[in-house]
Amino acid sequence: MGAANVLPRAMPALSPPARTSYDAVIVGGGHNGLVAAAYLAGAGRTVLVLERLGHTGGAAVSTRPFAGVDARLSRYSYLVSLLPRKIVDELGLRFAVRKRTVSSYTPAERGGRATGLLVGGGAERTRESFAALTGGDSEYAAWQSFYASTLRVAERVFPTLTEPLPARAELRSRIDDEAAWRMLFEEPIGVAIEERFADDLVRGVVLTDALIGTFADAHDPSLLQNRCFLYHVVGGGTGDWDVPVGGMGALTDALADAARAAGADIVTGHEATRVETDGAHAEVTFCTEEGATGSVAARHVLVNASPQALATLLGDAPPAPAAEGAQLKVNMLLRRLPRLRDRSVDPRDAFAGTFHIAEGYGQLATAYAEAAGGTLPSAPPSEIYCHSLTDPSILAPELAARGCQTLTLFGLHTPARLFTEDNDAVRDELLKATLDQLDAHLAEPITDCLAVDGDGRPCIEAKTPLDLERELRLPGGHIFHRDLAFPHATAETGRWGVETAHANVLLCGAGAVRGGGVSGVPGHNAAMAVLEAGRAPAG
Repeated sequence: MGAANVLPRAMPALSPPARTSYDAVIVGGGHNGLVAAAYLAGAGRTVLVLERLGHTGGAAVSTRPFAGVDARLSRYSYLVSLLPRKIVDELGLRFAVRKRTVSSYTPAERGGRATGLLVGGGAERTRESFAALTGGDSEYAAWQSFYASTLRVAERVFPTLTEPLPARAELRSRIDDEAAWRMLFEEPIGVAIEERFADDLVRGVVLTDALIGTFADAHDPSLLQNRCFLYHVVGGGTGDWDVPVGGMGALTDALADAARAAGADIVTGHEATRVETDGAHAEVTFCTEEGATGSVAARHVLVNASPQALATLLGDAPPAPAAEGAQLKVNMLLRRLPRLRDRSVDPRDAFAGTFHIAEGYGQLATAYAEAAGGTLPSAPPSEIYCHSLTDPSILAPELAARGCQTLTLFGLHTPARLFTEDNDAVRDELLKATLDQLDAHLAEPITDCLAVDGDGRPCIEAKTPLDLERELRLPGGHIFHRDLAFPHATAETGRWGVETAHANVLLCGAGAVRGGGVSGVPGHNAAMAVLEAGRAPAG
C-alpha cells in the first residue's frame, strides 16, 4: 500500500528562479496563489510563485496521513462551495465536484427514544423527518421559507464575488429583499433563527453555518456570525457544499498544472523573507531549504498568506486584533461505518451529509459560554462527513472493497487560547470528549470501527488551532486568516478587496475581503487588479 505521510504532488523546484525580474512575484503556492499565477501568466505576464514548502497547495491538499494505508484524505479543507465555475472554466481546470445525496443528519433523543433530523433524499423524506421530530409541519414550512430567502440572496451575491467590490447600497439594491438584508446584514442571525424556528435542534442546525471557523455567539453585536453564515449559504449561487472528486489536492494539482502551462515559474522550497517596495517597483528576498538566500525584482507582489505574514514581510506593525482560530480537525479511516442508535436511518445516509453532534441551539450557546470563560466545552459540538461515500476514488480499490470509509470531523468553539498551556494534553482531552458525544448516538463506539495503520495504530489524527498554526502558519490557527468581512466596499477595502497600503503589493489569500474558504476568489481578484493597472508586460 501507499507510503506513510505522502505529501501532495511536489512541483519541480527551479533553483534559483529562472529570471532576476518578473512582472509579478506571488508569495505562497496555495490555491489562491496558483489561481493568480494562472490568470497573470495566461495574460502574458512573467510570473514567479515562491512556495515555502516542498509542494504546492497550502491547506487545500490531499495526503496519506496513516502509515502504510493508501487512503488520500483532504487533510485540512474538505468541501467546495465558494469556487466559482467561472474560474474553473476560464482556467480550463480538469476538476470536478459531486453533489451529496444528503445535506445533513442530526441525531437526537426525544422521550427516551433515539431519533434525528434528516435533511435530504427528497423533499417528502425531509418533510417526514421534520414531522417525526417536531410533531408537525410548521418547522419544515419555516425551513423552506428561510432557505428560499437565503437562496435568493445567494443568486444575487455570489456573482459579485469576482467583480469589483460593490458599495453597500449597491449590494443591498441587488439583493432587493429588505427582510433578508436585515436578517443577514443588520441584526444578529440569532434574532431571525429564534423568530422563525421553535425547535431547539432545528435552530441549532441552522446556526452551525454561522460558526464554522468562527468563535461567536448567535447574538454577537459585531455580526461576525452573520458574516460567516453569509459565506456558508451563498456558494455557487445555491449554498451547496460539494465533494471534490479525487480529494482537495485534485484542485490544487489542476491549478498548478494550469499555472505552469500558462508559463508561470513555480519554485518550491523557497520561503519569501522580505518585501521591499516604493509603490512602483519591489524586491522580494527569499531563502531556500538549504539556507541559501537570493532576491528577485517585481513590478507587483501578490501575497498568498495571512495579513499578519504580509505585515512581517513588509516590516509593518501586525494587524489588530490578533487572529484566533477556534476549531478541532479530526481525520479518521474506518473499517466500516458505525451502527446508529436511530435505526430508522441508514448510516450511509447519515454520514453522507453533515452529521451534527451536540449542535442543538442551547448546546451551542453553552459551549460558547464555557469556552469564552476559559474552559473546554463540556459537550463539544462538532460535525462530520464521509468523503468516500460520495467519492470512493480516494481509497485504494482493496480498501473500498473491504468497506473502509473516511470520516472528517470539524469541532466548534475551541479557541486557540484553550491550548496554550499544554497543547498535547488539551488536544487529547478534547478529542476524547468529542468522540464521547458522537458515541452517545452510536450503537457501538467509534473507536471499535477505526482501521489500523501499517504499525498497528488506530487511523485517527487530531489538529488543534495551534497545530494548524505550526503546520500551515495560519495565525492563531484561524482557517480564514482573520475574521471574515461582508462582501461590499468600505472606506478601507479598495476596489477589489485585495489592496494594501502599497500600490504594487496585493493580498491574494484568505484574509482578503471576500477571502476565506477554498474559492480562488482572492487569487482571481488580485490578478484582475494587476491587469487592470494596465502595465505592459516586461520585455
